[in-house]
Amino acid sequence: MRKREIPKFNNEDQEREFWSSNDSTEYIDWSSGERLVLPNLKPSVKTISLRLPETLLNELKFLANKKDVPYQSLLKVFLAERVQRELRNLSKQTVEN
Repeated sequence: MRKREIPKFNNEDQEREFWSSNDSTEYIDWSSGERLVLPNLKPSVKTISLRLPETLLNELKFLANKKDVPYQSLLKVFLAERVQRELRNLSKQTVEN
């Protein structure tokens, strides 16, 4: 199937407006796309304030020290692992129902 030609844009605002009201599949053959790896791309982060019981924080710091990593990094790893597990469980429940 022949794709439509993407128009030329004078600026980003014109392009943004165009793509907000047009379906890219009419212009781009996504099946011929290649997977792109951007190894140096850092995810955006947001600083938050988190209140933890002192005992939990001390235990986290103890574990981090044993693993020779900063405790904030270990906390992010633990949190990411748990979130992924919960999402998998949620998707399993959705499929079963």
